[in-house]
Amino acid sequence: MPSISVTLVGCGRWGRNLARNLHQLGALAGIVEVDAGARADVAARWPAVPCWHGIDSVPRSHAVVIAAPAVEHARLAAHFLRLGQHVFVEKPLALDISEGRALVSLAETQGCVLMVGHLLHYHPAVEALAGLVRDGSLGRLRYVYSNRLNLGRFRTEENSLWSFAPHDVAVLLRLVGSLPDRVTAVGGYFLHPTVADTTMTTLSWAHGVQAHIYVSWLHPFKEQRLVVVGQDAMAVFDDRAAEHKLVLYRHGVEWIGGRPQPIAALAEPVALRAVEPLAEEMSVFLRACADPTARPISDGAEGVAVLTVLDAAERSMGGGGAPVTLTPADHRAPTAPQVHPSAEIGEGAEIGEGTKVWHFAHVMAGARIGRDCVLGQNAFVQSGAVLGDRVRVQNNVSIYDGVVLEDDVFCGPSCVFTNVVRPRSHVSRKDEFARTVVGRGATIGANATVVCGHQIGAYAFIAAGAVVSREVPPHAMVVGVPARVVGWVCSCGERLAWPIAPIEGSTNTCHRCAATWRWQGGVVSAKQDV
Repeated sequence: MPSISVTLVGCGRWGRNLARNLHQLGALAGIVEVDAGARADVAARWPAVPCWHGIDSVPRSHAVVIAAPAVEHARLAAHFLRLGQHVFVEKPLALDISEGRALVSLAETQGCVLMVGHLLHYHPAVEALAGLVRDGSLGRLRYVYSNRLNLGRFRTEENSLWSFAPHDVAVLLRLVGSLPDRVTAVGGYFLHPTVADTTMTTLSWAHGVQAHIYVSWLHPFKEQRLVVVGQDAMAVFDDRAAEHKLVLYRHGVEWIGGRPQPIAALAEPVALRAVEPLAEEMSVFLRACADPTARPISDGAEGVAVLTVLDAAERSMGGGGAPVTLTPADHRAPTAPQVHPSAEIGEGAEIGEGTKVWHFAHVMAGARIGRDCVLGQNAFVQSGAVLGDRVRVQNNVSIYDGVVLEDDVFCGPSCVFTNVVRPRSHVSRKDEFARTVVGRGATIGANATVVCGHQIGAYAFIAAGAVVSREVPPHAMVVGVPARVVGWVCSCGERLAWPIAPIEGSTNTCHRCAATWRWQGGVVSAKQDV
């Protein structure tokens, strides 16, 4: 394996374990630690390894392992990925699923390794267990449960679900082979009113498999146990066991007199490789850095899958334990942006998964573009512009600093955004750039002009060639120079049979999608289903 230099960011309680393994592998080339006491400990343990106070000191030639607090994971990972550095980040990948997806897209765009610290994947017992499931030794899976319990360490920035459960979720998804169809979770809040100390999460798959994950940092003793029940056998992984961490039970069931009776079998220990999981995990990361085409099990996409389950569980807890159904979009694996070779992408630009950037487009450093967008030929996005998800920018459109396009906005060919109200060539007015927000689902026609500093409401329709010089209400159709309201449109784009000034409280039903809208307080109200 080629020599890889690694900087460790964060050398606290867990970071010291990472440092030890990286040092043994000959890869530890630097440490970033802000705590004075931890810095002194680093100097005593590894005196030859430089220890820096800030991330700006990390050489760009180094790969980076991040073991900072969870709230810092997404920010730090994005920082180093933008610089073109390979990144390993401890679990969870992020505390927000959108941030996780953005990291995956950024890594793909930069051609960098993004690996997540789902340590159990590299435990020899889990490797063997996955093999038993894969080769059919357990038969068809029926039920899985995982307990991860301890007394402390208490967190305030993330709850026990996000602190303890990522490992177990990662293993469950590996064993079953797909995201669950439904997630239900409840939590107990005993030490802090908004941070759950205990959580019980139930996962259900359409093909019949069920699983639960129980995690707590308010438990009298430590327990780390995973039980997998198959049609033909049961497996128990007990990470606290002194020996025989993985045991197989070939229990059976016999029906006697119409009643099921258990047939107990002796435990069969499963032989395991002798390897420290953390050493194996760090070795996999170093191999991936040497050959980025060799994707590790716990890559960024797998990290997002785990975040998808955690996010669903969090939403279920927030809804009092109501089930959350995952949609087909949740099941979709993140896809890398597609950038035409003639396009120019500035270093550090954020481009969401599935976005397409076509011929001769230019995206400046610092620009933020969401998921599944399309930038047509000769499109330009300046560094301070923000595009949401599923935005369509047609040919020859420039999106300048201060322009915000919310989700599902359509910009027709050669439409124009300005950023200064009274521009002069010989007068610099960069400090006068005005913010322009285009609401969700709005359409801007070909060759239309939007004068800066005005807001275009959600689902508004700007006709081709119109000049917008004032606020545009939601759902308004505007035409002319200057643009004026001539009617109202449904979110699907069809014109509604309303006069320019509808009667207060009146409703209108779209003939195309059958959505009903209400005119109230001078605006089109939120959609109501008929």
